[in-house]
Parts: sequence; C-alpha cells; structure tokens
Amino acid sequence: MKNLLKLTGVAAILLFGVSCSDDYLEKEPSQFLTADQVERAAVDNPAVLEGTLAGIYSLMFQSGSGGTTSHTDFGQKAYDVFGDMLSGDAALSVSSFGWYRADITEFQAPLDFTRQTNYQPWRYYYRIIRSTNVVIAGLGGNDVVPESEANKYIMGQAKALRAHSYFYLTQYFQNAYDPAQEILPIYLDPADENGPKLAASVIYDQIEKDLNDAITLLDGFGRTAKNQVNQDVAKGILAYVHAAKGEWQEVKTLTNDVITTGGYSIVSREEAVFMSHDGLDEDGEPTAPYGGGFNDVNTSGWMWGVDLTTDSGVGLVSWWGQMDYFSYSYAGFGDNKAIDAGLYAQLRDGDIRKNQFNQTTTSSNYLQPFNKFFDEAREPRGASQIVTADLIYMRVAEMYLLNAEANANLGMDSEARTSLLALLDLRLDDTAYVDALSGAALVNEVYLQTRIELWGEGKSYLALKRNKGTVVRGANHLSSVGESIPFNDERLTFEIPEAEILFNPFVSTQNN
Repeated sequence: MKNLLKLTGVAAILLFGVSCSDDYLEKEPSQFLTADQVERAAVDNPAVLEGTLAGIYSLMFQSGSGGTTSHTDFGQKAYDVFGDMLSGDAALSVSSFGWYRADITEFQAPLDFTRQTNYQPWRYYYRIIRSTNVVIAGLGGNDVVPESEANKYIMGQAKALRAHSYFYLTQYFQNAYDPAQEILPIYLDPADENGPKLAASVIYDQIEKDLNDAITLLDGFGRTAKNQVNQDVAKGILAYVHAAKGEWQEVKTLTNDVITTGGYSIVSREEAVFMSHDGLDEDGEPTAPYGGGFNDVNTSGWMWGVDLTTDSGVGLVSWWGQMDYFSYSYAGFGDNKAIDAGLYAQLRDGDIRKNQFNQTTTSSNYLQPFNKFFDEAREPRGASQIVTADLIYMRVAEMYLLNAEANANLGMDSEARTSLLALLDLRLDDTAYVDALSGAALVNEVYLQTRIELWGEGKSYLALKRNKGTVVRGANHLSSVGESIPFNDERLTFEIPEAEILFNPFVSTQNN
C-alpha cells in the first residue's frame, strides 16, 4: 500500500503563502506563518513542524514551484531534465510542442538573464531555502541542537534540504568551481531579505556545515517514507559536494559508509530493464514479459525518492509527462527525449542497458527510454492523466560510481575497479576489459558508465562539471550536432535572473 503524502493545515498555509508571494525572501509575508508563530505553535503541537517539513517535500514535485506556469516547471526533477539536456546526454529528438527547444537545447535561457526559464531554478531553490529557514528558526535557530529526538530529526532534514538547494544553485549558476568567485547570496534566517553575492568558498563551507550537522542530527532516524532525507542521503549529498571540489578522500569515505552500512542493493539486472521476452517457453510460445522499470520507490536500490499517489495531484505537467512515452503527455505525443546517439553507441555488446531504449531505427521514437522509465500499465500514450509512478532522487548505484571515481582519482585503481565491477557485473555479459584499465583510462570509464547507468536521472550535468568534460551532441539532437562544447561554456550555466538584479539592491550584475 502506498504511503500517502498529506499536508497538515499549517503546511498547506506555508506552501500556499510561499507560492503566492512575489518576493520569495520577503521578511514577514502576511500570507503564511512566521518563524516565531511556527515556534510558538510547535511548543503545544510538535506536529506543526512535521507538517511544515512535509510541505517542503511536496514542493519538490509540485508544478509551478519555480514561480511560473511553464510545463517545464515541476520541482526538482524539472532541473534534472535541464541538466540532462544541457549536458547533451538527453537529446530532444522530436519537438512538436517546443518545450525545452529554444531555451535549453538552443541555449537561449542560459545566455539571457531575462528569460523565464533562467529564472525557474533560482526561484525554486530559494523557495526551498526560505521554507527550511522557517523550520530551522522555529526549532531555535542555526546553532541550536533540539532536545527531543523528533525535533533533532526535523532539524537534520531541514538542514540537509537547505544544503541540497544551495549545492544545486552552485552547480547551475557557476561555470566551474572557483572558490574566490562571488556567485550567490546566502540566507540562513527567514528574516534575511536581500544580500550580496558571496564567494563560492563561503557558500560551500555553509553547505558542508549544514550537511555535517544533518548527519549528526539524523543518527538513529528511522524514516517512515523514502521521500524523507535520512543519514545516508545526507552523506550522499555531501559526497557530491566534495566531488564537485575534487576532494576525493572525503568522497571515498562517505560513499564507503553508505555502501557498507546503508543496507541498499544495487538495482538488479532484471530490475533495470523491462524485457518483452527472451525466447520460447517449453510449449514453444514466447515467454511472458518480465523485468522492472524505474517507477517504484520501494526498489531496494533507491535511497531517496517520492511515492506518488492519486492524492499527490501529479499529472501532465511533470517529469513523467516530459520523459515517458507511456504517460499521457508530451513524451508520447511528439516531444521525444532520447539518449544521445553518440552515448548510446558506446554501450558494449551484451550490455543489458541497451534494451532500456527503443532500438527501432526506422521509428521517430528511436532511443526513447521505453524500457527504463514507464508507467506500469505500459499503454502507449496512456489514457490516464494522473501520475502514480514514483520519482527517483538518489540510488545506491550512485555511491558505487562516486566511490569508483574517487578511488580512480586517488590512484587506487584496484579499489576503483572493485566498485565499478560491483555495478557492471550486473549489467554486462563480459567485464574482463575492466581489469586492464588504470589511470586516466579508468577515470574515463567510470565517467562513461556514470552517464550510461544514470541516464535520465539528472546526474549527467553534475558529472560533466566535476569531470571537466566536453559535450559533443550526437546526430539525434535538433541543434548543435557534432559541436564540441566544454563544461564551463557560458551556454551551459544560468545567469542570476533579471528579477533578482532589479529587486535586490546588493546584486547589480550577473554571476559571470
């Protein structure tokens, strides 16, 4: 039975108030409770803070949470799509409705700070930050360790979510990691209104502090649903933060902790892809379809995700609507998202992941993820406009790949191969070639396998930046085919939006 994600009245008020406020860092907006009101209410009813936190988790998949009515505006997964397309690994191979084409695949939004699409990620992540600041202040403030276990766990989740948002802002709004470059304002209290851009080093220090606090506060937290951040997820986010800075020993330690103590299993070969049949049964008939897809939060390899139900209210404007041919929305009716043809060509013979994508070369749907992401009913252009397939934010395969990447960069080739093979032995018929890899060749192979394994999950952009890669779009893109675009190209990074420059007197220029 799916867990229903329900908001308390206070959470709904907070959610409504943030969504209706034009100034998302307004000091005391009248539409929702202030931190003081939350703190006073929590004395008599601790469930107020739990409800507020539930509201923040709902923002992560709510349409319009980036402050627009765009059909590319639907929470965290919206920006995962932005990243996958900017990285070049996801191709817009057919465009009937125009979503993503000009702004993302033709780079208009990253080059024009007045574009609405450029504004969306800024608005979304600062809304999450503003809401977590309310929770943290309601528990006494940034330096307080709550007395009760329940409030410690709430504080830990809020700090982890705040750090997650600041981390994604650093990725999307800085071309490359430069600790001295001033890139973003930072707000740690709901009373904070406007502030100047601060150096990346200051922002990263705060991200790391929040996550280390969260890891301590979440010790012993037994979550009731996978949409909640637990200690393992906080460690996973922190591993990504250190990886972005090239601090590989820290990445190695954190990912080792999750792998050895988290109790997660890598998504199996059968779970990784839907197969129509693999031969004939004893009566000479085709065998029945088997295998899974990335649509169930209960999959053991998922560390963090959200269990969508009919009560969640997710429909056409969603990640599923944009990515899944079997959902009644854009991906089924002519806005095709496919794996980059050049990346697909690098999959080896005997790699089960080839079967995740439509291999019919004569079809306009060629290389769409028919057998990786799909509505369970598998009805082409499905009749239902209500999405109940689940959303994935993080899985343990990422920890194995980050561990392999860290070890390879530290020159620990044997350990890197071990972590990489833990995954590839479940994907390839023959992995003997890995034994011969070392040094730069091993680093490059881990990067390639990260792009393949996590395709469509929003991690390609992060990998491109930390590996200082170059985008070369394959033949199934609609623009810039064959062009080499380095990771730090202006076209791959958003600008501080016009609204921030107009209304924040301390920010008068863009970030680049």
